Amino acid sequence: MQVVPINYLAVVVAAVAGFGVGWVWYAVFGKAWQEGLGGKRDDMKPTPMPFIISGVSCLLMAWMLAGLISHLNQVSVQGGVISAFFVWVGFVLTTVGVNQVFQGVRPVVTAIDVGHWFAVLLLMGALIGAFGS
Repeated sequence: MQVVPINYLAVVVAAVAGFGVGWVWYAVFGKAWQEGLGGKRDDMKPTPMPFIISGVSCLLMAWMLAGLISHLNQVSVQGGVISAFFVWVGFVLTTVGVNQVFQGVRPVVTAIDVGHWFAVLLLMGALIGAFGS
């Protein structure tokens, strides 16, 4: 296997940006998301653990995306966005969609969740590509 260069500053910046997207996304769509789940904003009392897991997940996602972009030799904004789009369609949209339909989740929740990951991945891909290798 070929070792490819990864810009770790780009990975960290992309991870922080992705976490930020989630924060804004659910601030905007949180009410509709909770209503879709059958709850109210007051019903949720988040602990630190979901945020820790989310942050670590964003870091891993950015690292894997950077590795993929680098392996494809497409380290540019355009290459990053295209790679992120294909990752989203092939892995995120499909798995979230399948999981949530089997869980009986309302379509509005699925749309909000997959939209969030779409925005996260596109931003991560653009940032990783912009930073270069």
